[in-house]
Amino acid sequence: MTPPQALLLCSCLALLLQPGSCQPYLRLRPSPSDSLPVKDIIEHPDPEYDPKEQDLDERTLRKKLGSNFDPSFMSVAAPAQANNLSASDALHRFKGLGPLPNELKKLDLGETPYGTRLKMGKKARRKFLQWLWAYTYCPVLYTWKDLGLRFWPRYIKEGNCFAEKSCSFPEGMSCKPVKSVTKTFLRWYCQGWSRQKYCTWIPVQYPVISECKCSC
Repeated sequence: MTPPQALLLCSCLALLLQPGSCQPYLRLRPSPSDSLPVKDIIEHPDPEYDPKEQDLDERTLRKKLGSNFDPSFMSVAAPAQANNLSASDALHRFKGLGPLPNELKKLDLGETPYGTRLKMGKKARRKFLQWLWAYTYCPVLYTWKDLGLRFWPRYIKEGNCFAEKSCSFPEGMSCKPVKSVTKTFLRWYCQGWSRQKYCTWIPVQYPVISECKCSC
């Protein structure tokens, strides 16, 4: 299944090397992409494009972000690294959990390549399907990512699909994103340059992988 299109930030939010090349914010449009998670944005290195201390008042920014502030996926301060979930932990905690997918429940295990049928009891069939579900299960691994000073909140809990091994039997398929949820952040955006520069916080949408599936 093809991953859903992700909303990526317009490149002119990050590349300010060519003054005057970007259009005003209200005319910007996100660029669609099949690549999730979102790739790191190339920032202009000049600290003049960073928000100043007076621009980072938490009370003001929380009010501006309003109900879009989701503490489950965003954090103002750096979260403890212990909150990150490694791939091995994810497999230990998630494999085999949850109900069997409908496609596995309907799987015909009796037919052979030679046209004959095998007899399989209910108990054996249930155990085999549970093993197959555990083998092909694709958990979402969540880790905290630092978006940098020009995003608020600065930290996002980003989803990734487990990709250390094939998820199919026989091998050949891998875990890929099939669903995402969109979180709204504030982005420090500057137009112009030098003394003619104008900067402000603007809302931007950031997609987060919410479901992975074994796919070609």
